[in-house]
Amino acid sequence: MKKDNNNNIKLKGTYEEVMMPNYAPADFIPDRALGSRVWDKNNKEYIDLGGGIAVNSLGHSNPILINELNEQANKLWHTSNYLANEPAINLAKKLTDLTFAEKVYFSNSGSEANEAAIKIARKFHYDRGEKREELISFENSFHGRSLLNVSLGGSENHKKGFGPLVSGVKHAKYNDINSVESLITNKTAAIIIEPVQGEAGVFEVDKDFLKSLRELCDENETLLIMDEVQSGIGRMGHLFGYMKYDIEPDILTSAKGLGGGIPIGATLTKNDIAPSLSTGTHGSTFGGNPIACAVANKVIQIVSDPTFLNEVQQKEELIMGSLSDIAIKTKAFSDMRSSGLWICCDIKQIDAFDLLNKCYENGLILVTAGNKALRFAPALNISEDEIQQGLDSLTKALNQI
Repeated sequence: MKKDNNNNIKLKGTYEEVMMPNYAPADFIPDRALGSRVWDKNNKEYIDLGGGIAVNSLGHSNPILINELNEQANKLWHTSNYLANEPAINLAKKLTDLTFAEKVYFSNSGSEANEAAIKIARKFHYDRGEKREELISFENSFHGRSLLNVSLGGSENHKKGFGPLVSGVKHAKYNDINSVESLITNKTAAIIIEPVQGEAGVFEVDKDFLKSLRELCDENETLLIMDEVQSGIGRMGHLFGYMKYDIEPDILTSAKGLGGGIPIGATLTKNDIAPSLSTGTHGSTFGGNPIACAVANKVIQIVSDPTFLNEVQQKEELIMGSLSDIAIKTKAFSDMRSSGLWICCDIKQIDAFDLLNKCYENGLILVTAGNKALRFAPALNISEDEIQQGLDSLTKALNQI
């Protein structure tokens, strides 16, 4: 046991020696995982209620996805964008059949998908002879870590020291249409919004606000971009979050859960907008990778099933009910919010990172939102037994801190 534990310590030491210091990972090193269970180098078991920050949509090492990956890996890995490949074509067809979209561009991450969305929006207006370069995002938003995306984002901590930032970005108050109206002009190319501000602590958009935002964009001939990198692929109990609100965006971005753990990003739009991304205007070496697209095809096939999506909503109710009981017993939470299986608990007094480390000690993986909130983004197919075991570990951690 001590020898195994030393392996954890040794690996963490090597990490600190050779890796950039931009992350602060846990002291244990995951060794293998299956479903919603993870084992470290000490063979200690953890229940994963963080889901790789909403990435592992169908759990770790899902055998169905592994089969798709292996089958494609034995056929074709990479071709370059000089050649099309069947898995990418099939995935694009599936996405357009299931959504508002008519055209798809593939990349490798949410940041890349958002970069493409902004380029499309600006180029769309340029092609119409309009000088529209300004963008409206929202306070406390998160769109990725590239220079453009931190410029769009609402966190000052993510911007500090990286200037000059991308110009032309304004930030409105979330769920405040008057704030948006005060910023939109005839130079506004697009408004980008998350249906749920996940990094801020799982704050969901108001339906009436989103409807008014859609109308405002139409009145001003401004494109509406919905960043569904976190909220899409069943996370909200709908295939994509926009489907909950009876509106359609002009452009939608997806990543995270789309590949079930395999890197992939997608930017979806309509036929009248897509021509702006004409041949040679944008690209990605690995975008539309056959292996990633083959896996994502299977993810979409599973997650888009109405029965599966209904079960996501049922699990949300189960977890929120259990968390309410924990809140009453421990008096640890000041507020709780959920949107499907994207859940946040604001913590009284306790530092979130101290609590997170105590959760690790008790065999539970979660993620934080700042230093005063815990977030849950478990696999969408997590079992009730795994949910209960994870929440039992949370209760133990709260009682020990």
